[in-house]
Amino acid sequence: MKIDLNCDLGESFGHFKIGNDDVVIQYVTSVNIACGFHAGDPLVMEKTVKMALENNVEIGAHPGFPDLMGFGRRNMVVSPSEAKAYVIYQISALNGFVKAQGGKMQHVKPHGAFYNMAAKDYHLARAIAEGVYAVDSDLILMGLAGGELIRAGKDVGLRTASEVFSDRAYNLEGTLAPRGIKGAVIHDIDAAVNQVQNMVLNGKVATIEGGEVELQADSICVHGDNDEAVELVKQIRNSLKEANVEVKALSK
Repeated sequence: MKIDLNCDLGESFGHFKIGNDDVVIQYVTSVNIACGFHAGDPLVMEKTVKMALENNVEIGAHPGFPDLMGFGRRNMVVSPSEAKAYVIYQISALNGFVKAQGGKMQHVKPHGAFYNMAAKDYHLARAIAEGVYAVDSDLILMGLAGGELIRAGKDVGLRTASEVFSDRAYNLEGTLAPRGIKGAVIHDIDAAVNQVQNMVLNGKVATIEGGEVELQADSICVHGDNDEAVELVKQIRNSLKEANVEVKALSK
């Protein structure tokens, strides 16, 4: 078995630093780099791309809503044409830095509310997928396992990657529990590792309400802005190795 391990990076902005990018990047195979709408700026983008190439990890764009103050986690009402334009704009911006440094982008993964809304709203998901396809039809579209973004990506002819989360709790419908709910973010490392093993080896995840739901796991997300992120990603890699699961980037 093979699995990709990804992390959201480049989410600092100006003088404000977020995450443990330089440490976490050593343990993942793919990174999702903020494109300036919800976080990141030109200098942060350039620096993070350079760091990814130096660490031989695959690069993905992490486009979000234009919401710096809310870190892209607040829902917004946008038309499909607006969503598509947002995606094209942000992917193209990051891709400029990638190409300037001799790299090639692997994938696109929407951020925050953009991601969560697209998991349920096919029209929004379709607009995002069309934006990705318009820039580069070879890009992989990453979305929540079982969500509408995966369906939309396949419908427009993109390769897709079903993502699961090590440190987030799930609902019975297979979506992520809202961050405002107690227990939505998993801080216990053992619990997170056990959740990963269940998803990768058994194709199932326990839900916050009780019971389990089935899902496909192509890539595991670890959030770099959690204090436990570094130790968590180390433990995940060790547990996967012990289970004879190879950690490898999506394109490989």
